[in-house]
Amino acid sequence: YELLIEWNEKINLTAITEKKEVYIKHFLDSLYTIKAFDFSNQSICDIGSGAGFPGIPLKIIYPELKLTMVDALNKRIKFLDLICEELEIESNNVHARAEEYIKENREFFDVVFARAVAKLNILSELCIPFVKIGGYFLALKGSNTDEIREAGLAISKLGAQIEDVINYSLPYDMGERNIVKVRKIKKTKQKYPRNFGQIKKLPL
Repeated sequence: YELLIEWNEKINLTAITEKKEVYIKHFLDSLYTIKAFDFSNQSICDIGSGAGFPGIPLKIIYPELKLTMVDALNKRIKFLDLICEELEIESNNVHARAEEYIKENREFFDVVFARAVAKLNILSELCIPFVKIGGYFLALKGSNTDEIREAGLAISKLGAQIEDVINYSLPYDMGERNIVKVRKIKKTKQKYPRNFGQIKKLPL
């Protein structure tokens, strides 16, 4: 928490800085993913990792998991490197855009996360190609279920299907959340993901 606040003054990591809010909306919210999956001994990739949520809290709980965190902003990767060094956490922190990193890592990970503000159909195209057949994409979203319904076609085109939507409420009325649990059932076509400009302009 202290490092997050200190670095947040230098680079934009989070708009949430009050201690209780950080503990609940970042740390606790990251750990709610345990409701969706047993992460022990899994290889996981956190796409658009930002300040390291949910990757770092999960690595603390499951030291044996193999963690990769990917972010397009090098300053954030430097922050993640520092955090991992301070906490003695092993993680492969990668400065890259998802559509570049996919070239060497297609269908490589057991579980891929996104806890980003983009809509689910956009996140799905960026994340599902990284997931092994039989593995999972977990999208950590707010309470908007319309967005989940609208993403069904995109998820299907990418070789996956929604297996579950886990709804929960954060303590102290700090918000409703959904974890969208998406199972990869077949290979994703090689043309996905497209470059981000195309994904944004013409989402699946």
